[in-house]
Amino acid sequence: MVASSAKHDVFQAIADPTRRMMLKLLADREMPIAAITECFPISRTAVNKHLHVLSEAGLVIRRKVGRETRYKLRSEPLVELKDWLEFFEQYWDEKLFALKKYVEADND
Repeated sequence: MVASSAKHDVFQAIADPTRRMMLKLLADREMPIAAITECFPISRTAVNKHLHVLSEAGLVIRRKVGRETRYKLRSEPLVELKDWLEFFEQYWDEKLFALKKYVEADND
């Protein structure tokens, strides 16, 4: 498994629904904090705190453009999540196969 070199755990960073929504928002484009704040019913300070957690986990990159700070998704740390979920896919597949066999046997 890939070990995260970030200060915060990627799993912990995405545990919050607001941060997950922020990652989706930043997936396709770079955005200034003012524009991000407009998308959420929370204060700019709260948005900034969420972005800080995401940044510490390596999930967003921030850069200064003039007087504003812009944020963009950095997807590389998500590989850790993908690897973790892939490990458990074998169990899901087994359970679905067993369910399929059960349902088909019940109809015979």
